[in-house]
Amino acid sequence: MPKAKSKVEIKNRRASFDYEFIETYVAGIVLTGTEIKSIRAGKASLVDGFCYFNNGELYVKNMHVAEYHWGSWGKHDPRRDRKLLLNKKELGKLQRAVKEKGLTIVAVKLFIADNGYAKLLIALARGKKEYDKRQSIKEKDLRREMERF
Repeated sequence: MPKAKSKVEIKNRRASFDYEFIETYVAGIVLTGTEIKSIRAGKASLVDGFCYFNNGELYVKNMHVAEYHWGSWGKHDPRRDRKLLLNKKELGKLQRAVKEKGLTIVAVKLFIADNGYAKLLIALARGKKEYDKRQSIKEKDLRREMERF
């Protein structure tokens, strides 16, 4: 019997406004029991979430996963750094890219995959300047106008 499709999809809408995405990757996350339950309940936030390297391993910082309401002694720290799971080739590529000036790794979307595991969509990104943001807004408005007619 196939598993039911999960509708959990937590997005970082601010990231697409502040950053220009160059490449995206899907990474697994190392979570505790109460964290996955909170994510399945939709109680997580990616605002200000970014990734950094520590001893060759990739971690996500500032990802907020609310404490599970029914948890008792096994509660987790809502803002703890969580390890991301990528293969060695992808980690090396990202680590070399981050050393370049102006590139960073941001958390874009948190979702539950078909197999039931929590996955994080991360993007190698470059920060937008103020005039780039204005250009993006102008392009969205033009696209919206074209769809109307």
